[in-house]
Amino acid sequence: MATHQLLLEVGVEEVPDWMLVPAMDHLRGQVAELLKPLGGEVTLAEATTRRLAIIASGLGEREQDQTQIVKGPPLSAPAPAVEGFARKQGVTAADLSQEGGYYQFTKVTPGRAATEILSEKLPAIIMGIPWPKTMLWPGKGGARFIRPIRWLVCLLGDAVVPFAINGVSTGSQTFGHRQLGARTADRKPQAVPVTIESYEAVLEANGVILQAAKRRAKLVEEVGQDNSLVDLHVYLNEWPAAFRGTFDSAYLDLPEEVLVTVMRYHQKYFAVHGEDGKLKPEFIAVMNRKDDPDGLIRHGNERVLRARFNDARFFYEVDQKRSLADRVEDLKAVTFHKEIGNYYEKTLRILALCDDATSKRAALLAKADLTTEMVKEFTELQGMVGGRYAAVQGESPEVSQAIYEQYRPLSMDDAIPASRAGQMVALADKVDTLREMFRIGQIPSGSKDPFALRRAAQGVIRILAEGELVFSLSQLADDDKLREFLLDRVRYYFRDVKGFAYDAVNAVLAAGADGLKDVALRLAAIQAVRQTADFEPVAAAFKRIKNILSKAEFVPSQAIDPALLEAGPEADLHAAFVAVKAGLSGDYGAQLTAIASLRPVVDAFFNGVMVNVDNAAVRQNRLTLLHSILSEFSSVADFSEIVTVN
Repeated sequence: MATHQLLLEVGVEEVPDWMLVPAMDHLRGQVAELLKPLGGEVTLAEATTRRLAIIASGLGEREQDQTQIVKGPPLSAPAPAVEGFARKQGVTAADLSQEGGYYQFTKVTPGRAATEILSEKLPAIIMGIPWPKTMLWPGKGGARFIRPIRWLVCLLGDAVVPFAINGVSTGSQTFGHRQLGARTADRKPQAVPVTIESYEAVLEANGVILQAAKRRAKLVEEVGQDNSLVDLHVYLNEWPAAFRGTFDSAYLDLPEEVLVTVMRYHQKYFAVHGEDGKLKPEFIAVMNRKDDPDGLIRHGNERVLRARFNDARFFYEVDQKRSLADRVEDLKAVTFHKEIGNYYEKTLRILALCDDATSKRAALLAKADLTTEMVKEFTELQGMVGGRYAAVQGESPEVSQAIYEQYRPLSMDDAIPASRAGQMVALADKVDTLREMFRIGQIPSGSKDPFALRRAAQGVIRILAEGELVFSLSQLADDDKLREFLLDRVRYYFRDVKGFAYDAVNAVLAAGADGLKDVALRLAAIQAVRQTADFEPVAAAFKRIKNILSKAEFVPSQAIDPALLEAGPEADLHAAFVAVKAGLSGDYGAQLTAIASLRPVVDAFFNGVMVNVDNAAVRQNRLTLLHSILSEFSSVADFSEIVTVN
């Protein structure tokens, strides 16, 4: 059977860059599922701001025929019943076969043509893309989509697959770049014909680089940087081209963070640094066209940036008329949360959590920059502005740095604060947010986390695990729900970020480990000792001990009575237990190695001793021995949580 290629292009008005990749992933998956019965597979799935495009290969002309065995009446059934069954199948009784004492009919349903399937299913797939926002187009009763669909291309081989969405019908013509594409004599955009084979080349000839990887490689080469701003421009532009601009070096007197924020977040420009790491009076911008021969685009961008820098200078000069300390009282007018209170009250709570003079001073001033004109205009700079202002206003370098670092880490990839005071203020701030939000019932559920509490909790965990501070979770969590929430983040951190086995993490936490540096030491010890031959068998034995005690509903009520110990495996286990216990050191690795050395005597005990004997005193003594062993050696980790191979 001959196979064909499929081309699907959905042409739209400009779609926001951040929506394109999820939409394309969804469309790719849905089309791939649709093509399975036809033997096809998606070979290209690309998106630009004005189009979603799929190319697939290996499509058969139709589905395979479907064969179904329809079971009828038994062979003993009267003729009218047999004839009635046959009529229902659209045949005569003579067309029926016999199998296993019953009449049956082999029904063959011809496979549908590929064109028929695609025409029927593709419109719903396209309209089913789960955009974060949609608009009603073209009006009441119209279809909902992210933007109006302006053209549709759908080719199976050389033939157009016919369907329409809200009055837009499929064809074999596309449109190029909004400015660089083909145009009519009166300068209107002109459709251009394509085939599957020529599609990508025709687009490129009309100012569209279809593949995101090619757009990205072009940008990286021209910009000389590889970061999230590059990724943004990949989906903002169909033909991205970088150019350099300059600004007055006098603006370099402003804090670098201000200049970079204006360039990066407000203008989507790349800042330029010299070999010495210092900011240069230059920027790199990206235009959605091939060139700027007269420099008009460059001059326009320089003019806009100059205006933004002038605003920033004005805000900076106004802000310096009052110190951060003078602004603390102003925080009473800045709401943190309507049910919790203002930032002045939050500042007092953070202060109470800090444990030294430097962090307390930093905590007092930390939120004051929220009242500055600079932060009101450039909210991304909160904290950084406070740190820079503190430095020029005479605060110590340690206090200034702590204010500057207070929001770190902002993500899993971001560094924690470098200074101890910064770690203390950041920890106190995040803990306060968590406590207060949990107090009013704002607890994340499912994918909903409007106050970024998971990120705050992850920041708490990273600061405790990677920084200088020593606090236990019990000290920080003031209720059980918050403690469990933090423990979930602890499990994620040590399992998914640090790479420890999930059962080892569970075992350490189940043993009551509460300080994260201590948790890390225990996990490292388990990871090292787990490779030894005796570790997992001993863990399995501990699990068995726990089950025995649970079934017996054992409650400790007395010490072990050596006189009741039976000579042999029972007495040997007790002696080994006493010896190992006496020799335990503070080193977790040495403790685990010593515990694992009990394997021979533990095995001998279970092979030669019955715990639940009739003699109540002996039974109680043996249970006491097992309970003592379990309690003593579960202080490092709860071995019953370790998954072992039986």
